[in-house]
Amino acid sequence: MRIVVVSKRSIYIGLIIATIMMITGIFFLSSLTKSTLWYTSANEPIRNGDPASNKFAITCNVDWGNEVIPDILKTLDEENIQITFFVSGRWAAKYPELLKEIYSHGHEIGNHGYSHKMHSKIDRETNRSEIIRTEQAIENALGIKSRYFAPPAGDFNEVTLEVAKELGYTTVLWSVDTIDWKEGSTAEVILNRVMKKPHRGAILLMHPKPETAKALPEIIRNIKNENIEIGTVSDLLGQAEDK
Repeated sequence: MRIVVVSKRSIYIGLIIATIMMITGIFFLSSLTKSTLWYTSANEPIRNGDPASNKFAITCNVDWGNEVIPDILKTLDEENIQITFFVSGRWAAKYPELLKEIYSHGHEIGNHGYSHKMHSKIDRETNRSEIIRTEQAIENALGIKSRYFAPPAGDFNEVTLEVAKELGYTTVLWSVDTIDWKEGSTAEVILNRVMKKPHRGAILLMHPKPETAKALPEIIRNIKNENIEIGTVSDLLGQAEDK
């Protein structure tokens, strides 16, 4: 029988390595959970719905892209789908007729801030002004108050969340990103990005980009083939939309 003698120094080093590995694993699981959790806490934005559900929400952030919106609306009409359009206030104020057209197709309208500022970089009053001015632009065009707020670029801090809540908004982000603004984002690339992500309870972010409009029909067909219902943020969260 061979006897192995292990020094105290080796045991000590082994314990340190094991501890480091355990801590690293905890941080990894924590970050993974944080990116996929269904947030209902007032201190966190909603990134997705219930991952056990058969629902999937599409959101489209609009601050430009007018020439592409008709193609997107056509596809959504053909598929009998309503989604959530988050519009900037400056866009809503400049193009109220196009906003009315989007709304007339049954789509949900959300608040995307007035001038596409990074909300973590501005003070409380500017956060408030950006949301309120957009609210007013939407009300002027449609006569409704939106319930969801999507900060531009997903940029926010605690002040942003507090102000949005004070104004009656739920802050919404996403769990599936088309990244369609990035150079090289062809329809095929966008489709592959979307399809490799979990879809049940997910929120998809897109913009009115030409390649996104090309990819959209196949994205919708593939998601439907998973027996998943596609709709608005309100549909995903089980909240009746105000009309």
